[in-house]
Amino acid sequence: MKAERIFNRKTHIFWYSFSLCILLFVLNWLKLRLVIIDHAFEIYAGAIAIIFTGLGIWLALKLTKPKVKTVVIEQPVYISRENFVLNEHELNKLQISKRELEVLQLMAEGLSNQEMADKLFLSVSTIKTHANNLFSKLDVTRRTLAISKGKQLGLIP
Repeated sequence: MKAERIFNRKTHIFWYSFSLCILLFVLNWLKLRLVIIDHAFEIYAGAIAIIFTGLGIWLALKLTKPKVKTVVIEQPVYISRENFVLNEHELNKLQISKRELEVLQLMAEGLSNQEMADKLFLSVSTIKTHANNLFSKLDVTRRTLAISKGKQLGLIP
């Protein structure tokens, strides 16, 4: 009997707390509904902004992805100098001196003006003079073009 009274008392507490929970839920639902109704435009604008931001990010990633996969394969290049024959005809035709030919060969090896000057025991200004003479005789403006034209004419390997 005592247990029944405790149970009956606890059922009243349960129903009282359950009704308070329902009341709180309804009040919060009404408050949320009021906020949504009052700020409906801002909520819709924010949702649209989030959707278009996500769409923009996805589209940018899709467009910037490379369409062709580039594979770089490094292999050693062997240049055979055994079969090289100096084109004496072009050398005489262009009137390139022996020292200018040496400068052209060192350019092809990738040496700087200072390194060429040290190797040939000349000053840097002399190397520059030889280089400028080469450029004018080969009718080029840069080292790379001089090297390329020298290879085409058979002046360097």
